[in-house]
Amino acid sequence: MSLYRHIRGLIQDGFLQNGAKLPSIRSLQEQTKLSKTTIETAYHMLLEEGYVYSKPRAGLFVINPQVMPAAAGKLKQKAAAPNRSHRHSTPQPQHNGQVLLDFSLLAVDGESFPVRPWRSVLHDALSLHISSVHQYGDPQGEHGLRFQLAQYLKHSRGVNCLPEQIIIGSGISYSVQVLSKLLEGFTTIAVEEAGIAQVRAIFQQHHFNVVPVPLNSHEHLIAALKEKRIPALYLTPSHRPTGSPLSYSLRQQLLNWAASSGAYLIEDDYDGEFRYSGKTIPSLQGLDEQGNVIYIGTFSKAFTPALRMNYMVLPMRLIDKLPTIEYALTSPSRIDQWAMQLFMERGHWYRHIRKIRHLYRKKHARLKASIEAHLSENVQINGDSAGLHLEITVKTARSANELIELAAAEDVRVYASQDSTVKAGDDPKLYLGFGGMKEGDIERGIRILAKAWSEATPTPAQVRIE
Repeated sequence: MSLYRHIRGLIQDGFLQNGAKLPSIRSLQEQTKLSKTTIETAYHMLLEEGYVYSKPRAGLFVINPQVMPAAAGKLKQKAAAPNRSHRHSTPQPQHNGQVLLDFSLLAVDGESFPVRPWRSVLHDALSLHISSVHQYGDPQGEHGLRFQLAQYLKHSRGVNCLPEQIIIGSGISYSVQVLSKLLEGFTTIAVEEAGIAQVRAIFQQHHFNVVPVPLNSHEHLIAALKEKRIPALYLTPSHRPTGSPLSYSLRQQLLNWAASSGAYLIEDDYDGEFRYSGKTIPSLQGLDEQGNVIYIGTFSKAFTPALRMNYMVLPMRLIDKLPTIEYALTSPSRIDQWAMQLFMERGHWYRHIRKIRHLYRKKHARLKASIEAHLSENVQINGDSAGLHLEITVKTARSANELIELAAAEDVRVYASQDSTVKAGDDPKLYLGFGGMKEGDIERGIRILAKAWSEATPTPAQVRIE
């Protein structure tokens, strides 16, 4: 996603300052000649990562509260440089003359999209609902799609819900916006320490105080939640940053804590469909008997982020409050919702899930095998059973940022935690996404990383997997 990386770089370098409005999709399309889908996907990824936020009927605005001195210097150089063009240049997916290998955590496979079935259901959705295309839909989402989702979530993820409990949205930012209205009076959200969740900036944008808590220690976690009087905890129990799911015992302790304190558990099941060993881990919501779990899922990982569609399952006591915030509900395109309903009704969704599970299992295995073959004994894979990325620990005196820079110098991108609580001096943890990578590029990228990090780690040997 060249456009996404280009805009993200402008924000990180301070060229786009806090509050700056991004061009509309139509305007940027005219300037760059990029497709609408490409621009929508890039904007969606920026929203997901918290680089921008959306104002209804106003557009997207940059979140960049502080420009560091180095970035400010770049801004001055930018201002002093002659303006060579009045148009935005089309970002190039290359660096130093070589094709960039990006282990992005957000990318999905670009060749697996079911073009023909999706084109068919789009056509039929218009034909079947032609009398309704001029009308606004249910702000909570089309009932037919919510019915299909309730059935799928029960069968696939163990989620117990009625269609009336589901809200169809346009992404995690929208879901957090709705929660900020429903959880009025809640000022604090806890998140996992050292996590890679990009939702922190989104929670903060909606005036929540974000508090990191330790999920590795059961006793310390529950104690911290009680001591800090946390009213809500955001977590990804089916695929934590390490790749390992949350243990059953800790799930039960968290449910007991939520029930006794009246708190909520916000379960983000963004890639819960992908598990490569053992049985699929059911959702935390399926264990909840007291109505304390808010479940969030998305079509971005299993289908495409270009659809800009996710869903949220609310406990009944929050559903009762929906009429009071109906003004804040804006569901996605009715046509897309009708199409997805047909896509699920006709079995295309289930066939697609089976296909990409097989595809991602092969990529996952290729990444593991490449790490084992080419990286050193000082590189450890921390859990590898689920999701579209791996977490690795590198035993080195170098920092995560230094390792990232060494990789970038060789045209490979890897990622670190966004958590500022990560302690200096700890062995750095890095994250390698494989969803958007071709199998051959996966191995090539790992070979390049082995070369780039050769002076930062001891001699190669077999990797340890825990």
